[in-house]
Amino acid sequence: MSGEYHFLAFDCGATSGRGILARLHGTSLTLEEVYRFPSEMKSRDGRMYWDVPAMYRHFVTCLEQLGAQGVRLDSIGIDTWGVDFGCVGADGALTGLPRCYRDPYTRGIPEKVYRKIPREQLYARTGIQIMDFNTVFQLYAQTEAGDEALRRAECLLFMPDLLAYLLTGQRICEYTDASTSGMMDQATRQFNKGLLEELGIRTDVLLPIVQPGTKIGTLKPDLAASTGLGAVPVIAVAGHDTASAIAAVPASDERFAYLSSGTWSLMGIEVPAPVINAESARLNFTNEGGIEGTTRFLKNITGMWLLEQCRKVWKAAGKDYSYAQLIEMAQAEAAFPGRIHPDDPCFAAPEDMVEEISRQARNDNDAQIVSCIYHSLADRYREVLEMLRGFAPFPIDKLHIIGGGSANALLNQWTADAIGIPVVAGPVEATAIGNALMQARAAGVVRDRWEMRRIVAESFDVKVFEPHA
Repeated sequence: MSGEYHFLAFDCGATSGRGILARLHGTSLTLEEVYRFPSEMKSRDGRMYWDVPAMYRHFVTCLEQLGAQGVRLDSIGIDTWGVDFGCVGADGALTGLPRCYRDPYTRGIPEKVYRKIPREQLYARTGIQIMDFNTVFQLYAQTEAGDEALRRAECLLFMPDLLAYLLTGQRICEYTDASTSGMMDQATRQFNKGLLEELGIRTDVLLPIVQPGTKIGTLKPDLAASTGLGAVPVIAVAGHDTASAIAAVPASDERFAYLSSGTWSLMGIEVPAPVINAESARLNFTNEGGIEGTTRFLKNITGMWLLEQCRKVWKAAGKDYSYAQLIEMAQAEAAFPGRIHPDDPCFAAPEDMVEEISRQARNDNDAQIVSCIYHSLADRYREVLEMLRGFAPFPIDKLHIIGGGSANALLNQWTADAIGIPVVAGPVEATAIGNALMQARAAGVVRDRWEMRRIVAESFDVKVFEPHA
């Protein structure tokens, strides 16, 4: 490894996105946030959509800024959330904006699907946990409704692939994001078209699935010229943000569980093959794609969504608590006994999160709500870790917490106390790091995921929280 490499990671979450410039010199990786933008939703006729044209314009602004600074990019990668998709017509244009997974239009759809394919069979054939917003349920709902955008589609592109298409004009379907759809055959790692045909869902709109590290194309000529960056390669990284984050866990061996902590808490283990059996189905674990042929065997847990929605309610009432204040509040009410089940459906999209939590926790003040949320999450992490131990082909010696939640020292300590093993917190920017290092792997700069993880361990500080007796 010689010289310095520059990789641009577009890391797009469900609330905001960033353009992160990663510089890799030898085994030292540094990050610089170049540009931040909202992941904007639009509401039309009671439906929720992603404003993809606005996201694309933000991408272009970021590229223009880098071009004006004279930065030479070696490549670009894009990661986003899973399940959502856009449709492209025969003329190459979007046939409509992508529907947002928080739109309730799929409520009741799984039950309709089960009349054709029972729940147990659906899980056995895909290995994906049952969640109302899985792509298969979205497509079934759109098919049933005669959705015009789907009817006119020539191909379907998941969110990272759709954004890459706007940059390059090239269409691909990346494995880690496609694996979240509930439509993929785990053995072939291609779409299970027979299953979709049984459900009456179009299969001609689906592209062959490609593995992370595939070159999609280069910036379109007009973009290459207008930004001054030239024909920069765009790489299909681990397009699902959690897959990128797990690639950046600074672990030295396989004996770990991970917790990607943000709006969602994704808790799981990295295994060489899917785990699909009656028990994994009963506990609703999911098998999603990782890099180098690995499987992310995990469970989705409602995470900081609980606190984010409380903050919105409090802010509207004139109480704009900072994150530092929230931690102090939780610490002050550490002994509050109230608990909730974070994954209770009532917390998915309540009109008033504070009122919903108060109904169950019976708190007396805001600080008790924060304490309740943190303790409830730590308790849930303990429960899920015990489930994972029943599936893991290795002992789990530590929990790596990555993402924004890894900066919450109080919750990290309460989690360590709850699970009884060390918690290794950091890096916060794991998703962007994994995105950038997959670009480095595609460029032949690093060999495999273990070398990627060594670079992370050498380049970023982590903090270890030992459980209290």
